[in-house]
Amino acid sequence: MAKKEIIEIQSITDIHRLLGLKAPEHPLISVSYPGEFPKESCMEPGTYRNDLYMISLKSISSGQFNYGRGSYDFQDGTLICTGPGQIMSIDEEQLDQDRGTEGWTLMFHPDLLRRSSIAQSISGFTFFDYEVNEALHLSEKEKGMLKEFVRNIEREIGQNMDRHSQDLILINLESILKYTERYYDRQFYTRSNESKGHLQRFERFLKDYFDSSELSEKGLPSIDRCGQALNMSGHYLSDLLKAETGKSAREHIHLQLVERAKNLLLGSNATVSEIAYDLGFDYPQHFSKLFKTKTGLSPSEYRSLN
Repeated sequence: MAKKEIIEIQSITDIHRLLGLKAPEHPLISVSYPGEFPKESCMEPGTYRNDLYMISLKSISSGQFNYGRGSYDFQDGTLICTGPGQIMSIDEEQLDQDRGTEGWTLMFHPDLLRRSSIAQSISGFTFFDYEVNEALHLSEKEKGMLKEFVRNIEREIGQNMDRHSQDLILINLESILKYTERYYDRQFYTRSNESKGHLQRFERFLKDYFDSSELSEKGLPSIDRCGQALNMSGHYLSDLLKAETGKSAREHIHLQLVERAKNLLLGSNATVSEIAYDLGFDYPQHFSKLFKTKTGLSPSEYRSLN
């Protein structure tokens, strides 16, 4: 069976053409409303690689959305954020239902940010790397706040450009990003009991991992590996842990490592190098550097003092 072609979306013009929309008024950013998409468009069920940032609010249930290997259903007031290079597959049902969906979609090209302060901070908005089933659920007030920023961008795009236009577009875009980050923090806190369950499962996974042969054979678990064990993305796990405990997933992994190293340093006669290899390090000096960063002492100093 022939492999399905992945359709590339490389520009705002590409997505407008696929959706059957008129030519974009700005080459690097666009606001569209799924409920206004024409019935005749070039977008068909299939797999797409999107090189744009996309923030999309679905205000009514819009059927299935397939992302990677997962297929998800969405509820009223769901905000979906995806970053450049991500693969999405769209089915016929979603295309039909999206045309009647209330909501909005904001898309922008990375080039829009090149000479702005957002270029330096965009990587910190980790929700662009969440899985689609980790979408943000918004209250009416929160939806209204974001929509106002979207309308401001739409107004700037739709009028004659002047020397203020770019700055005002970016100011409103940055506000959307910062409020989305705030609302995700709110979602983490309001789901605190659920988050505590994730924390317990994460700690149990780390303990089992450190007790297994995987540690010496494969080294420290990656954040993505930890996320997979809990059926979520690594970025979402790390942000959830940060909100619940003040420490990222990486910090939790390093704390577990340091505790295990302390036990080995004081409970065995193994050399520091042997302990480093047992803990999955290829180079003992990397282990010593991490241990000293976390404890203020080298492994040898810690062993001598205790």
